[in-house]
Amino acid sequence: METFTSRMGDHRMDLDDQVDTLMFGQRLRHQRRRRGLTLAELGARIGRPAPYLSQLENGHTEPKLRLLGELAGALGCSTADLVDPAPPSRRAELEVAFLRAQADERYDRLGLPHVKPTSRVPDEVLEHLVALSAILESGENRQQRSGDLARQSIVTLREEMRARDNYFGDIETLAGTCLDAVGYPGTGPVSERTLIDLCSHFGFRLARVQDLPHSARSITDQRERIIYIGQRNDLPTRAARSVVLQTLGHYALDHHDTDDFGDYLRQRIESNYFAAAVLAPEAAAVDFLGQAKQRGDLSVEDLKEVFYISYEMAAHRLTNLATRHFGITLHFLRSDLEGTVWKAYENDGVPLPADDDGSVEGNRLCRHWGTRQAFGSEDSFALHAQYTATPAGRYWCVTHVEADRQPFHAVTVGTSADQARFFRGNDTTRSTVSGCPDAQCCRQPTPSARNRWAGVAWPSASDRSHVVSGLPVDRAPFRRFPGVDMVDVYEFLDRRSGS
Repeated sequence: METFTSRMGDHRMDLDDQVDTLMFGQRLRHQRRRRGLTLAELGARIGRPAPYLSQLENGHTEPKLRLLGELAGALGCSTADLVDPAPPSRRAELEVAFLRAQADERYDRLGLPHVKPTSRVPDEVLEHLVALSAILESGENRQQRSGDLARQSIVTLREEMRARDNYFGDIETLAGTCLDAVGYPGTGPVSERTLIDLCSHFGFRLARVQDLPHSARSITDQRERIIYIGQRNDLPTRAARSVVLQTLGHYALDHHDTDDFGDYLRQRIESNYFAAAVLAPEAAAVDFLGQAKQRGDLSVEDLKEVFYISYEMAAHRLTNLATRHFGITLHFLRSDLEGTVWKAYENDGVPLPADDDGSVEGNRLCRHWGTRQAFGSEDSFALHAQYTATPAGRYWCVTHVEADRQPFHAVTVGTSADQARFFRGNDTTRSTVSGCPDAQCCRQPTPSARNRWAGVAWPSASDRSHVVSGLPVDRAPFRRFPGVDMVDVYEFLDRRSGS
């Protein structure tokens, strides 16, 4: 490897790695013209043909170490002047930027001929071409940046939820105040009558319709004060109560429309929390859970049945209240058949799979964890309790596979093994060992399988959307609601209003 020492900061430079051939060519041309030399005249001074020097100036050939010294001597400059990575002029900077843009595969996909930025191309034209190239690159990267922003927003919110033990006291208080205002008796599930009264409390009436756009769970006409939801054949009663209360939660919590994914996600979490706090009120739920804890019989399933809520909402409600009121730390997971994480929360130290940025969603759980073992059990739709030894300690969990979702998803709630005594299913004999994130645990084929199939197997991946991509945003110059087709929404409201 050829190297040389320059006086640019007194450091040693590696010629192959650090000389930018395009920028070197620009600096060589700049120094040659500054001396008033033609290519032929410079070539005569160093004994090199003009076509070879032209190749150097156009960035097509790498300079050799000895040649650098000869060129510097002939041009009356230092070697550092020739290999400086800074452009010698704005024109040179534009030419290099345009050449690099045309070398990008995104430019090739446009099917356009390449253009050489000769001296006949005016500076202002190059300025426009470079700016347009930057817009092209920005457009190609927008989706990736949106996904990165979504992932970082989720990581930030998960850290906040862990710090507060997934408990939002102000929302609990607000939900209790709303229930008191409509005469909730203090125990049992929230009735249809109570739900309607809550809508009236916020000045709305409820309407079930058949033609609700698929991209919306509900639509609120704020002028006529109507909340539209789907008919019972499309939105069952249990799900409808959650959707209505999530909608009311936005008004109760004074949310505003936003096109910022982080704000949108926070509002969703808060409105979902409000709905759960209304459907399983804190005082009644804590009383019920406290009695179950004393018996060593805590169960998400029972919480679901007593308050007539979904299993997932009951699991969330347990994580909301268990640490604050009983000192029990927990973890929650929603994952699919392949073990891909869709939602995750923990304050018990369970080692969730994560990227370097702390993002969990989109990662795959260990094959030995209960949430994946449940799919392969004899009765995958029965509750699956299991202990798992991990590098961070031993944990217990119970997994519920949702039969009404395609593809199947699993909801898992777990805790450290020493706290499992409070839960139904703690007497399970199922026990596994997980070494993840060590790849030798379950992420690499066995040597025998590799020997049999390496170079033979050629799978085709299933189509799937990325789990943490930012939701699509309406780009029209009016209100923006992530993930919702506003054309469908406005057409729906036109139909309802007779406009």
